[in-house]
Amino acid sequence: MEGFQFIDIIILAMAAGFIVLRLRSVLGRRTGHEPEPRETRREEFTRGSDNRGADNVVNLPTPPQRRSRESVLLDIEPAYQGTPLEAGMVQIKMSDPHFSATGFLQGAAKAFEMIVMAYAKHDTDTLKPLLSSDVYSQFSGSIQEREERGETMETELVVLKPARFESIEVQGDRALIDVRFQSEQVNIVKDKTGAIIEGDREHVNSVTDVWTFQRELSTSDPNWVLIATRSVES
Repeated sequence: MEGFQFIDIIILAMAAGFIVLRLRSVLGRRTGHEPEPRETRREEFTRGSDNRGADNVVNLPTPPQRRSRESVLLDIEPAYQGTPLEAGMVQIKMSDPHFSATGFLQGAAKAFEMIVMAYAKHDTDTLKPLLSSDVYSQFSGSIQEREERGETMETELVVLKPARFESIEVQGDRALIDVRFQSEQVNIVKDKTGAIIEGDREHVNSVTDVWTFQRELSTSDPNWVLIATRSVES
């Protein structure tokens, strides 16, 4: 009888195990990858939207506020307020708050000296980044012609007076500034033998030029390039 009781226990245990397996196949079991209850996800999303420091929250950059014309006018240097140059300066400073009239003229004067000297020395490497493609083509063409004739040029800037604005305007995304340069120069040209064929070392020329500089305001590039030159009778 005891043997039969032991067999009965085994049979009952097997039946119970079979029932458990059936229940698990019908109801499923947790694997650690189940989707969380909808309410829980909603609560966490709400907390995340209110908690700016949460790791899963992406803070979008605040777009820069466009300055008003009135605030820009306060930054215009007094010497240009109320002049025909004011409107162009305001338009440039609306796009580039760091623009400075004084700083620009100082940079333009340095560019003038660099370009004049580089042109005389046939230094096209210095000229290229400072000039537009059209102006560079003109300058490099003249240099090439001198080299083909075996000629050299010497220039001395005796005096360069402070540069001043001639006009400032904005056309679409382009800023255009005309600058007047007044200088005293000595220019001579030598042939292949070294003999002076043009100019005089003892003669100082008074030269007045108006150069046009351009910059694209729609880009982050702060550099200006020379796009046109013209001589003015003194």
